[in-house]
Amino acid sequence: MESMLNKLKSTVTKVTADVTSAVMGNPVTREFDVGRHIASGGNGLAWKIFNGTKKSTKQEVAVFVFDKKLIDKYQKFEKDQIIDSLKRGVQQLTRLRHPRLLTVQHPLEESRDCLAFCTEPVFASLANVLGNWENLPSSISPDIKDYKLYDVETKYGLLQVSEGLSFLHSSVKMVHGNVTPENIILNKSGAWKIMGFDFCVSSSNPSEQEPKFPCKEWDPNLPSLCLPNPEYLAPEYILSVSCETASDMYSLGTVIYAVFNKGKPIFEVNKQDIYKSFSRQLDQLSRLGSSSLTSIPDEVREHVKLLLNVTPTVRPDADQMTKIPFFDDVGAVTLQYFDTLFQRDNLQKSQFFKGLPKVLPKLPKRVIVQRILPCLTSEFVNPDMVPFVLPNVLLIAEECTKEEYVKLILPELGPVFKQQEPIQILLIFLQKMDLLLTKTPPDEIKNSVLPMVYRALEAPSIQIQELCLNIIPTFANLIDYPSMKNALIPRIKNACLQTSSLAVRVNSLVCLGKILEYLDKWFVLDDILPFLQQIPSKEPAVLMGILGIYKCTFTHKKLGITKEQLAGKVLPHLIPLSIENNLNLNQFSSFIAVIKEMLSRLESEHRTKLEQLHVMQEQQRSLDIGNQMNTPEEINVTHAGSQQIDKVFNNIGADLLTGGESENKEDGLQNKQKRASLTLEEKQKLAKEQEQTQKLRSQQPLKPQAHTPTAPVKQTKDLTDTLMDNMASLSSLSVSTPKLSASSTFTSVPSTGLNMMFSTPIDNTKRNLTNGLNANIGFQTSGLNMPVNPNQNFFSGTSTAGVSTMALGAAPTLSNYSSVNVPPARVKQAQQRPTDMSALNNLFGPQKPKVSMNQLSQQKPNQWLNQFVPPQGPPGLGSAAMGTQESRVLTCTESRRSTRLRLSRPLPSYSSLNSNF
Repeated sequence: MESMLNKLKSTVTKVTADVTSAVMGNPVTREFDVGRHIASGGNGLAWKIFNGTKKSTKQEVAVFVFDKKLIDKYQKFEKDQIIDSLKRGVQQLTRLRHPRLLTVQHPLEESRDCLAFCTEPVFASLANVLGNWENLPSSISPDIKDYKLYDVETKYGLLQVSEGLSFLHSSVKMVHGNVTPENIILNKSGAWKIMGFDFCVSSSNPSEQEPKFPCKEWDPNLPSLCLPNPEYLAPEYILSVSCETASDMYSLGTVIYAVFNKGKPIFEVNKQDIYKSFSRQLDQLSRLGSSSLTSIPDEVREHVKLLLNVTPTVRPDADQMTKIPFFDDVGAVTLQYFDTLFQRDNLQKSQFFKGLPKVLPKLPKRVIVQRILPCLTSEFVNPDMVPFVLPNVLLIAEECTKEEYVKLILPELGPVFKQQEPIQILLIFLQKMDLLLTKTPPDEIKNSVLPMVYRALEAPSIQIQELCLNIIPTFANLIDYPSMKNALIPRIKNACLQTSSLAVRVNSLVCLGKILEYLDKWFVLDDILPFLQQIPSKEPAVLMGILGIYKCTFTHKKLGITKEQLAGKVLPHLIPLSIENNLNLNQFSSFIAVIKEMLSRLESEHRTKLEQLHVMQEQQRSLDIGNQMNTPEEINVTHAGSQQIDKVFNNIGADLLTGGESENKEDGLQNKQKRASLTLEEKQKLAKEQEQTQKLRSQQPLKPQAHTPTAPVKQTKDLTDTLMDNMASLSSLSVSTPKLSASSTFTSVPSTGLNMMFSTPIDNTKRNLTNGLNANIGFQTSGLNMPVNPNQNFFSGTSTAGVSTMALGAAPTLSNYSSVNVPPARVKQAQQRPTDMSALNNLFGPQKPKVSMNQLSQQKPNQWLNQFVPPQGPPGLGSAAMGTQESRVLTCTESRRSTRLRLSRPLPSYSSLNSNF
């Protein structure tokens, strides 16, 4: 590695030393910076060609340097002859100005060590390109080493040389005298230019007369740099010491031959015996046939044979050569037209530029970049021509690499980006926006390309806005997200809201719909969808555009609309739009289809959410509550009541209307229990129930108590007076209704005939009634329990929804027992003592025979209870006026037999009771 670095260092040092020594002290270095040695040219390739730049303008130039060390071997007078010959050629070139002649930028300057002058930028000499690398640096540039001439370059190059000779012969009246590959220079653009006027001969006759060119005799004793190259010299120049314009045409023929034969001339000349060589050459030329010219293309072979003819008058002149069919190639004609472009008017230019896209694909890339592109970009200064030139420049840019585009094309496009007139410029740029965004560096995109798009959106011309909106979606994927979000989208929205053109508004909506996929979901939901509600227009096209954006967002996999947005914003906006009078049937159908799809999605998502929440609540309830309710009998009742709360609320209205005839006879207590919940109130209630459960567990279990009825004292009373007194007492009796606890418990009393579980007793002074028939009548308890809402009026025509169920006793023939266990989670058990029935038995007396329980069981339950229900109650309620499913009652078999009731609330009416007695 170190050896390579040392070698590179030595090479750079050597090159720098060569350059320094070559031009040190030369006045040219005052105005120009001399760069790398790139080529060689001129007679004998004696001139070294360097890259250079002008210090004041940074303009690129080529610096030709002749190092006087090359002629150190010669005598002083020979050196002077060589220097004079070189000076004469440069001075003559400096005086001549023509597109086909090398342009001199700075005249010849002489110093002690060198001669130097500056010209237009140069690539190399034709001799270098054809493989003659004499006087080149040891490390030959790959650009020259690998350079291959294309056919179009060869044809047009030879055509340019012919045109240059035509200029010299016809206009200047001059013979060049040394037309060789060394004196043909390829400039930076690839154009072939003539130099090397060291041996030119001007006409000695006045311009109006036929030109006459004096010729010097060949002197073999002169240095080679003081003589033309004999291999490209016409025979008459040596043999007859004469020259004319035809002599240059012979030289052109030998150049054409060399170009198609890898730089080898047609004849080799022995410079030591030049006369003998030319005599032999003359014989060969007289017998020259087509077989000797096989390497030359057919279409020019005959013309080359004519150029190499021994007789000068047979040779075609320069003007004739420019018109041969060989140069009618489309590429050569195109390049020729570019060279004469400055002579054309705008109409001719526009027609030429319109047809150029068909020609460009046929030309080599190097020719396009070197020759055509500079000519095209030079036309950007003419605004009228930009719409015709720009498509061709962008077409060339497509074939260029990114580096070539940045170096050669982008700097020329900078001023064009800012032009708004004519409007075709913006259109062309928008159509090629993908190319610009692909090859332009990010900084230039932000500084030049995107501002042009923004100006197009804000342009006053509706046409430009429409075109811009139509084209934006085609390159939206190439725009970075921040620029799209913060700059492009706001301008599209402004164009939609502020324009008075329906087409612009519709195109804005269509453009937004097409670029939705490149936007973020939440940006669309928070910025785009609310914007749709701001659009004031109600035209069908606008409405369909709004619908399209909603539908694209709704159906897109990446975007989508949340159900909250659907329910809160989208559907409330779409539904009114769907009934606009401007919509036709198909448009209305489109609206309805999208609305239905949204509703379906909304229902599905929300139903799924609720189902998931329900499952989670059930799982949470089972985890939080299940561990606390471990008592099988008590907790099962609470859980069952919670599960059936929905059924109770669904059926309660029907139960009220149908009289409370329900199928489930055991759900009365369960349906009064509320659903378990995690709210604070429910937790407090649950804690109270748990405390009550613990208290009940700690109590002793209830046991049946034996009861022996006391035999009533038989005495004779006036039945009528006693009955009337007791009825009057009953009518004036006031019974209070205490508030019952949700956990109150009622037990059956063995000695009572009907136990309705009312906790407020009747005054003891009014309890004893006798029927006057049998003093020992009594009823066996059926063990019936009936939970009652403390706010319920059992004997009125209305009912309260707070009552869940009322249960009827199943069998009137049950044996006597003291109590029935009721789940403590529902009711609180309370123990009551048996009531003494002797007073009632004495009231009725022993006149009536006893009624057995079998006879009592044959009485229908409702037959007795209906005696207490007022006939004017609301229809349809009947015995279920309390809103319960069943009523549990005891019946009497005879109307004259009485029953004692314990009531916890006042009876609504005693008229029916009095009538029964």
